[in-house]
Amino acid sequence: MGVQGPQLPVGTQVVVRVAAPDDRGGTAQRGATGRVAGVTPDGRYTVRLVDGRHTLARRDQLSLRTAYQDEAIELDQPDGDRLVREHTIYAAVVGSRAFGLDTDESDTDTRGVYVAPTEAFWSLAKPPTHVDGPEPEWFSWEVERFCELALKSNPNLLEVLHSPLVVRQTPLGEELLGLRTAFLSQLAYQTYSGYVLSQFKKLETDFRRDGTPKWKHVMHLIRLLLSARELLLEATLVVDVGPHRERLLAVKRGELPWDEVEHWRLTLHENLDKALQHTVLPATPDVTTVNNWLRSVRKRSLGDT
Repeated sequence: MGVQGPQLPVGTQVVVRVAAPDDRGGTAQRGATGRVAGVTPDGRYTVRLVDGRHTLARRDQLSLRTAYQDEAIELDQPDGDRLVREHTIYAAVVGSRAFGLDTDESDTDTRGVYVAPTEAFWSLAKPPTHVDGPEPEWFSWEVERFCELALKSNPNLLEVLHSPLVVRQTPLGEELLGLRTAFLSQLAYQTYSGYVLSQFKKLETDFRRDGTPKWKHVMHLIRLLLSARELLLEATLVVDVGPHRERLLAVKRGELPWDEVEHWRLTLHENLDKALQHTVLPATPDVTTVNNWLRSVRKRSLGDT
């Protein structure tokens, strides 16, 4: 039988998972450590143990040393799907349907926030910081991770808080929405403008190599710049693209020349620079208010299961 899966390189530190004969008439005990010394024609590994003995083992009889140690202390992980189903405090539709850019083929993307029970953090097996699912196109963050990213003006999370299409909202979710302005700051300039700039560099490479970029991605980058300007000037994040819908959809369909799209982008970057000079947003977000709220949520979540 040949080697199954990726071959372990010579020198890899491994642990023998089952007792096996060694080359001196003895036994390599389960848990013995060594290094891969070679592979036999039948696919078994020759392992040189720390005391110089050698033993043979199949791939499924070996573990990487660090993985073996992790397995030894592994606990059952919290059920992320259950956390989303039972502890979601807020969820909203995002993406094209929230932006007013949906077509008949558009997916319904939902993003949510759940609060893991406080006692769950007292275990070595911590609750997940995010969960993909359990429903299709549904992604959620644990409230602490959500707050952390939103305070950094992550566009994806700010749009969750400002989506007009709310699908679930508990009293705690209503409190979270009440903190929307606390998350806003001039950091939005760096996150929005910087992200678009870096992504357009990659798209330009695609355009030079393939003759066409990913037009849907281009459309959403332009949309980010449009929303960022109003955010800086009005301290309001308007998710729906409104009067820009048709031109943005033309970008998505590849109907606008690249030079025209690039000129639009550069103009929006210039407008964003000017908006920063007159912004009403504070330099940094209101971390204290958000942190105090999070602490209160943890206290109120004591006893939840």
